[in-house]
Amino acid sequence: MAALLAGALTTGYAQKSKDGWQMLFNGKDLTGWKQLNGKAKYEVKDGMIIGTSTLNTPNSFLTTEKDYSDFIFECDVMVDNSLNSGIQIRSLSKPDYQDGRVHGYQIEIDPSDRAWSGGIYDEARRGWLYPVDINQSGRKAFKKGEWNKYRVEAIGNSIRTFVNDVPVAHLIDDMTPSGFICLQVHSINKKEQEGTQVRWKNVRIKTTDLKPSPTADIRVVNMLPNNLSELEKSQGWKLLYDGKTAEHWRGYNSQEFPPKRWSYQDGTITVAKSDGSETGNDIVTREKFGPGFEFQFEFKLTEGANSGVKYFVNEGLDAKGKSGLGLEYQVLDDAKHPDAKMGVVGNRTLASLYDLIPAEKPGNSQKKIGEWNRGRLVVHPDGTVEHFLNEQKVLEYKRGGAIYKALVARSKYKDFEGFGLAKEGNLLLQDHGDLVSFRSLKVKEIK
Repeated sequence: MAALLAGALTTGYAQKSKDGWQMLFNGKDLTGWKQLNGKAKYEVKDGMIIGTSTLNTPNSFLTTEKDYSDFIFECDVMVDNSLNSGIQIRSLSKPDYQDGRVHGYQIEIDPSDRAWSGGIYDEARRGWLYPVDINQSGRKAFKKGEWNKYRVEAIGNSIRTFVNDVPVAHLIDDMTPSGFICLQVHSINKKEQEGTQVRWKNVRIKTTDLKPSPTADIRVVNMLPNNLSELEKSQGWKLLYDGKTAEHWRGYNSQEFPPKRWSYQDGTITVAKSDGSETGNDIVTREKFGPGFEFQFEFKLTEGANSGVKYFVNEGLDAKGKSGLGLEYQVLDDAKHPDAKMGVVGNRTLASLYDLIPAEKPGNSQKKIGEWNRGRLVVHPDGTVEHFLNEQKVLEYKRGGAIYKALVARSKYKDFEGFGLAKEGNLLLQDHGDLVSFRSLKVKEIK
């Protein structure tokens, strides 16, 4: 029996244990693995896989020879504090995609002060899906300079991550249902980083009789259009557009949905192109929200397009026939629309509080024109408001505070007494004369 087990360990993957776990690393060599893309060094020493960084080579991936769809994966990892790494799951390498570049879901290993370990990044594809700014307790789970236990539960459309048993990310997505697993050594561009290492041990997987961990009350990032998961429902989220009807929306200062220019079909609410000016043809929610709520939405811009998502909209204010008045999350093509260069210090650019506060957007927070971006507003009952773009926070302010009042006094809203200070108001999607689409409109109350 001992001889048979030793043979299994050295010639392939070990047999499953009684509880269904299977070792992916036999502790002796790299049987069952292959290296893709970069030329970083992988070796086995003292029962560990050790990856060593190398200058002038792209990201390197030690990859399982098998693909996996539904599974629970665990390993222990230790990384040099100056090196970044990751664990790829459900990943692919195809000759017709960037010459075989590995792409797919990556579970972040991040010892930097950013502290996004356990977050989910879409390698060589969509970028950040679950940055850990949206789960502050998860940011504290990773221990620098120590062994860290990683657990990934990929079951159906759900991907959940844990670092040292702390829930970090919960993603719902269906782009890639199956693929290989990789251990990444990130590319480096500084001589002083050369030779830094990442180590793995206790690398194992379970593919049958999968029992997910108890549900954690953390933010869910749901990439399925116009969809609510059971956890989202339990957290109080509700859809304002189900992909079929627009019953939650009506025209500004009207009880009917606009008969012209707006449409709701094929899973989107879309406003058609006209002359690029404000039209007064906005749509608003039938329900009012406040003082605390969270609203998330996806939007797709066309080249040079302008629109906006407004909140605390007051239909009683005279907007002189133009767009409804309210605090505005700017929706704009910064590169091609002239409004981006107007205002003050960029306060009319994408995701800004329009004409008041500029969004500070990291370089990887914005998708290309023609792709779907995710916007989110978090309005706390105490007046604190946050804007997010693709799950990364880009601004924060206090509604009604001294700084807020000073900014309003110098803005285009200076003549509207009490602008943006109502306890509740409608949400608004703006018709600014450009082709823009919206979907996945969700809201929940914050008490």
